[in-house]
Amino acid sequence: MLQNRIIVITGHYGSGKTNLSVNLAVDLKKQGKEVTLVDLDIVNPYFRSADFRDFCQEQGIELLAPMFANSNLDIPALSTPVIGKLRSENTTVILDVGGDSAGAAALGQYAQVIKDQGYDLLYVVNFYRYLTRSPKEAAEILGEIQGAGRLAPTGLVNNSNLSTETTWKHLEDIQPQMEELRSLTGLPIAFTAVKRDLAGKVPEGLEKIYPIDVYVKAPWNEE
Repeated sequence: MLQNRIIVITGHYGSGKTNLSVNLAVDLKKQGKEVTLVDLDIVNPYFRSADFRDFCQEQGIELLAPMFANSNLDIPALSTPVIGKLRSENTTVILDVGGDSAGAAALGQYAQVIKDQGYDLLYVVNFYRYLTRSPKEAAEILGEIQGAGRLAPTGLVNNSNLSTETTWKHLEDIQPQMEELRSLTGLPIAFTAVKRDLAGKVPEGLEKIYPIDVYVKAPWNEE
């Protein structure tokens, strides 16, 4: 599924990229890897990896949030600790990147280091969210992120969902749009992220299922 120790996760707001980033960090840590989760979302004040500092500490996951993260400043400062982790052969690094060209600008500062080391860049899509309801819209946003981040994407992640109301029917209905996005971008579908309670009931025709837990919750869904 993933070929490199540097994993970049990006996607538009509401795509679920932060929740996926946290899931990947937890699963890779369980595999015995040293994991650093980097919050590069400098624009969105909600649902950011930096909000999971205590949780990451409990899981043994290092969390880095470079200076000016969550400040709405256009150009964040380069972070020496982040560069060190990107260059460390013993560390798996997951970068949670902002969901538009402004957010991806933070990634662009690290682009050359990431290219030198090798990377996977996954574009997370939720076709049930505003501004990515069509393959064309999703492809255009990916183009903006790629231009600002200066890194080519390597795969797509289908994270289409309607929160707690999601059923397998919703995922089956969205498959044609995901295939169209694959054709438009020329990128493979890395996997479909599915809530763990649905993952055991995979309908025929859906492959590469990645079960996820819901760590990132909207305030109105918190218990």
